Amino acid sequence: MNPASVLPGQRDKQRFVREMFDRIAPRYGLVNSVMTFGLDRRWRRLAVRSLGLPVGSRVLDLASGPGEICDVLGTWEYRAIGMDLSWGMLVARGQGSGQDRVQGDAGYLPFASAAFDGITCGFGLRNFVDPATVFAEAGRVLRPGGRLAFLEVSVPRSRVLRAGHGLYFRHLVPRIGALLSDGTAYRYLPESVAYLPSSDEIADLLDRAGFVSVAIRQLAGGATQLVCGTRRS
Repeated sequence: MNPASVLPGQRDKQRFVREMFDRIAPRYGLVNSVMTFGLDRRWRRLAVRSLGLPVGSRVLDLASGPGEICDVLGTWEYRAIGMDLSWGMLVARGQGSGQDRVQGDAGYLPFASAAFDGITCGFGLRNFVDPATVFAEAGRVLRPGGRLAFLEVSVPRSRVLRAGHGLYFRHLVPRIGALLSDGTAYRYLPESVAYLPSSDEIADLLDRAGFVSVAIRQLAGGATQLVCGTRRS
């Protein structure tokens, strides 16, 4: 690992991630909105719309943070439960949010099999210790025919866009984060792309976890991706 890197080793990753998100919870939503020029709201709406579930469906939002996807799920009249490793994130909006919240590890979901109709996740995949275990657990707690929609960062395929994205994501984002929140955390977030499986690997992991009709859609010129799949019947 690069000596200047802030990426933790595998054994320390969960503790590092939990403590980091506890620290940045109070201004997390603000910094996200600034860094994405407000596009994060559009992406969350797109992810929820892609579920295509009936009104009243029960949806689990992993790496829920302060509940931004849960808010969108509520507008679609879904019954949302937010789960996050960081308790600081879950309570960032105080007690008046009206959302069901659970603190826990996405690799060991404390729910019965086939308990949910849908699962969402916003930019959390690369922060999990073992994505394969997370997908396997998602497949377990989803009913047959249930839907999954994960948002995650990506790298543009175009050489020109990739160069511009790299300049912004790896150099400007840490400076914005340091100015508005926590410098170490916003150095980690761009570097953590190193943990992210490739699109082909994500599709393979979902197939092994029991998902079909897997589709990965590039957003914002390839800077973001939306991963969708259906639990095999």
